[in-house]
Amino acid sequence: SMHMEPWDGPAGIVLTDGRYACCLLDRNGLRPARWVKTKNGYLTLASEIGTWDYKPEDVIAKGRVGPGEILAIDTETGEMLAADDIDHQLKGRQPYKQWLREQTIRFEADMKDPFSDLKQLSEKGLAPYLKLFNLTSEERHQVIKPLAETGQEAVGSMGDDTPMAVLSTEQRHVADYFRQQFAQVTNPPIDPLRESIVMSLETCLGMELNPFEETADHAERVILHSPILSAPKMDRLKALEHPKYGRIQIELAFDPAMGLKAAVESVCQQAVDAARSGKTLLILSDRHVAEHQWVVSATMATGAVHHRLIAEGLRCSANIIVDTAEARDSHQFAVLLGFGATAVYPYLSYRVINDLVDSDELVGDPLELHRNYRKGINKGLLKILSKMGISTVASYRGAQLFEAVGLSNEIVDLCFKGVQSRIAGADFSDFENDQKIRQSLAWSTRKPVPQGGFLKYMHGGEYHAYNPDVVQTLQQAVQTGSYSTYQKYAKLVNDRPVATLRDLLKLEKDAGRAITVDEVEPIESILKRFDSAGMSLGALSPEAHEALAQAMNELGARSNSGEGGEDPDRFGTSRTSKIKQIASGRFGVTPHYLVNAEVLQIKVAQGAKPGEGGQLPGGKVNALIARLRHSVPGVTLISPPPHHDIYSIEDLAQLIFDLKQVNPKALVSVKLVSEPGVGTIAAGVAKAYADLITISGYDGGTAASPLTSIKYAGSPWELGLAEAHQALRANDLRDKVRLQTDGGLKTGLDVVKAAILGAESFGFGTAPMVAMGCKYLRICHLNNCATGVATQNELLREQHFRGTVEMIKHFFTFVAEETREVMAELGVKTIAELVGRTDLLTQVGGRSQRQAKLDFSPILYQGPEHEGKPQLCAVEKNPPYDDAPLNQAIVHAARDGMVSGEGGEFHFTITNQDRSVGATLSGEISLAHGREGMANPIRLNLEGTAGQSFGVFNAPGLEMRLRGDANDYVGKGMAGGRLVIAPPEGSTFASQDTSIIGNTCLYGATGGTLYAAGRAGERFAVRNSGATAIVEGTGDHCCEYMTGGLVIVLGRTGRNFGAGMTGGFAYVLDESRTFVDRYNHELVEIARISTEQMEQYRAHLRSQIRDYAEATGSAWGQTILSDFESFVSHFWLVKPKAASLGDLLASSRSDAQ
Repeated sequence: SMHMEPWDGPAGIVLTDGRYACCLLDRNGLRPARWVKTKNGYLTLASEIGTWDYKPEDVIAKGRVGPGEILAIDTETGEMLAADDIDHQLKGRQPYKQWLREQTIRFEADMKDPFSDLKQLSEKGLAPYLKLFNLTSEERHQVIKPLAETGQEAVGSMGDDTPMAVLSTEQRHVADYFRQQFAQVTNPPIDPLRESIVMSLETCLGMELNPFEETADHAERVILHSPILSAPKMDRLKALEHPKYGRIQIELAFDPAMGLKAAVESVCQQAVDAARSGKTLLILSDRHVAEHQWVVSATMATGAVHHRLIAEGLRCSANIIVDTAEARDSHQFAVLLGFGATAVYPYLSYRVINDLVDSDELVGDPLELHRNYRKGINKGLLKILSKMGISTVASYRGAQLFEAVGLSNEIVDLCFKGVQSRIAGADFSDFENDQKIRQSLAWSTRKPVPQGGFLKYMHGGEYHAYNPDVVQTLQQAVQTGSYSTYQKYAKLVNDRPVATLRDLLKLEKDAGRAITVDEVEPIESILKRFDSAGMSLGALSPEAHEALAQAMNELGARSNSGEGGEDPDRFGTSRTSKIKQIASGRFGVTPHYLVNAEVLQIKVAQGAKPGEGGQLPGGKVNALIARLRHSVPGVTLISPPPHHDIYSIEDLAQLIFDLKQVNPKALVSVKLVSEPGVGTIAAGVAKAYADLITISGYDGGTAASPLTSIKYAGSPWELGLAEAHQALRANDLRDKVRLQTDGGLKTGLDVVKAAILGAESFGFGTAPMVAMGCKYLRICHLNNCATGVATQNELLREQHFRGTVEMIKHFFTFVAEETREVMAELGVKTIAELVGRTDLLTQVGGRSQRQAKLDFSPILYQGPEHEGKPQLCAVEKNPPYDDAPLNQAIVHAARDGMVSGEGGEFHFTITNQDRSVGATLSGEISLAHGREGMANPIRLNLEGTAGQSFGVFNAPGLEMRLRGDANDYVGKGMAGGRLVIAPPEGSTFASQDTSIIGNTCLYGATGGTLYAAGRAGERFAVRNSGATAIVEGTGDHCCEYMTGGLVIVLGRTGRNFGAGMTGGFAYVLDESRTFVDRYNHELVEIARISTEQMEQYRAHLRSQIRDYAEATGSAWGQTILSDFESFVSHFWLVKPKAASLGDLLASSRSDAQ
């Protein structure tokens, strides 16, 4: 592990060397691997159980391969080797501990670390460096100060409405040209907050040796806890006297006469010469700059040196240490690491912190404040790594997981070889001009440090699309209903300085082709193509959320509920949202919610923060929000970064199938965010039978997000939409799905350009909020919105919310009217005729040298592979190939009993090809009987092996009993009823040692009961918010993000139990006395139930196990009951630290109702 980075999944690998047959799973357990051992000597292993037919009485054992584990068969001896057996064999091969003890140097902080790095940077103080490296007052106070003060990145809200770096006329950091890539659909993001046990920033210095050899020299490494160096560690590194750690400092300052490109090449040559001479530590430093000199960007230098060393075959011989003023926020550090830096020393950030202390703007010991700063940066780095599904910085280093937006080929080829760069842009001469400007500014004492304006609007600073003039003019237009005022607003937007890529795309108008507006399709037709973007009830006030829904319904358009659920009282009224969103937190997602929708949208990613989960601050979680989200008032709610049932495109297809089974009438939409490769993903989503695909731009809004996420992740929708449209056409899929875009749409001109690039419908989020009164103050996350639009504070809503349905209707009507006018000028009668007509767009030069060098040919591309292919969707729905015959048979048999409410009992055989069993009937029950379901249940008795999603979205009034096994996602989203799973008759194995259900069961459940007489897989009861469950063992991450309900585990659990658990409680049987090391200590605590004060909990546990044993016939459950007094001393009660013991039983009873 010191010489080769770990491989993150998802991956389940089967291999053999001729003697051993092995299966290994990725370190995070993101693939299922189930095995069965039978008496005839066969061991069957597959991603699903039920792939081979065997008799129950012939089964010796069943199990699963866990995260990072290996299962092997020695074909010579017939021996089956588990992970522990293999570890035991391997660890004795070499004296590994001795090698580590003798050879490895660990740099660790000392209580009295010396701190020598305090001398002045220049005779003129700190200011020249702030100006030279473009560290503005805004960055000083809004980025560095919060990090030093709290150890957390600053949180912001709304979206990024500033121009991308290549479009800006202001001075911008080289790192601003890079957009972070993120995982969506093809693999999941990792959860750095709740699953930090799999993540690491540990960094090794020294030569990388052959990983296929094992010698004492392999342990000769310097180990750092993090790649972000403290001042004492930098001092120690420079003082390290060891033949294996020779070092050289390469200065990045250069004479302007040399030119920037030549200077970069000179730095590379110095690095190569040093590495060849045996130097291991190459320190690239930009701190020694004379007044007449320019500086090579540390980001450019790092990338260039990294690639030059690779080309010369020297990369494993040297480490790149960057001593720089350029690294201030986590994105800038990530760019350096992503392009090859081994470690980074941010000297200017430390100097700014010291200066904040000297000026009394910060209070505390500078060293402690530096630690806080590094803590915040480390958290930010883990978040950036995890977005791409990467767990360790070693895997991220040099991986170049960025898209360059606006860099020329000459810069990319020299400094960032291999990085995605689609539209060319700025070259070395542009960055030389930047250097010239900064140098003249830096050493002039008369010129102050720039104020900024990148994060928030400042007069004279960076351009913001939602500047006060735009906001006020739009509000005046919608409040007065004046189209002429709207036209002033549209002119402000359409004629603004270049702020987005589409601003450089001009419509090809021809007076001879123009038609009258009367010949264009009516407003009503265009309005049907408009959606409001997903904004949750919680992020928005109830008044704003309902006004938006009502306005869209009255217009014949669609509103989107967002990810916070919706009050059932609104269903079936003009205040309901036609689009219901399903996000990773599954807040408010019940079968009743799902059947009351025209469109079900799976939010895979969000434009403002792709690769991360949503968050709702605790101050916004009042009684109403807590009830709708099945959570606890006052507790911050965070959605997991991934959907835990979408780790691959096949998993997405399964969720789409689940939703189409529970609500066959609804269209299923998948929301993606623009990034390179989104076209391939869109093609996969179409093949997964989605009906709609939304491509969001990076500039979408958010109610709360770290600033670096808002600013640096995701790409413009213009790139993603064009790529998706082209890929769908090339793969003969364009006529199967509708394509939508959202992110920063403001006017009819935006709508027309989006349609030309491939969109058939259009989402608006921020603009309707502004129309309702939002002043764009960027304080949504603080719950003190001055206009009552984005707060749950009743006083603010009552006194300040002035938004009306009419205002929203005015906005959308005006946009539709402008759209018609632009279409008339183009001579196009309908949106359908407009979609994909890139011949109607041409690129213009822009207002700066950088803008003029952009190449939009990839956006406007029409190739031979597209010739004669459809430009838009031609079908009403994209139905799956699987028509779910068992679900249809169940509905047919049970319909009469369901309609009458009398219930009934039925028997069926099931195989693992039968997926989402029960979902269709649950949907029918919810439609006919509402959220309360049926008092007289329908009982289904099944035998065999269930496919994926058995009992998904199970409604109250449906009880299913399965004799056999089940795969992943059992009871996902269940809202009531009962699922009982027991081994087949005649089984002889011990159920407590045997897997019976798969991974991610009870995900997002809000009610009901699940009994499974065997072990569950990973992430059991993740986001459970009301269900009761009993199983006989679990994998890792059980009860993660749980906000309600009861879980009883009658056996061993995996690691990280209860991470992020803020509601509900659990009982865990701990015979091996290891549970203390297996639960997550952050938010939960454990207690024994054997004391007198806990008698009611003992009685409660006994009654639950008794009911379970009767329902499943579990021999293990009966064993515990028969000797309960002995077993009870081994049980732990697990509860959130914030929960009162006295309230737990009462809450479990209310959850069960």
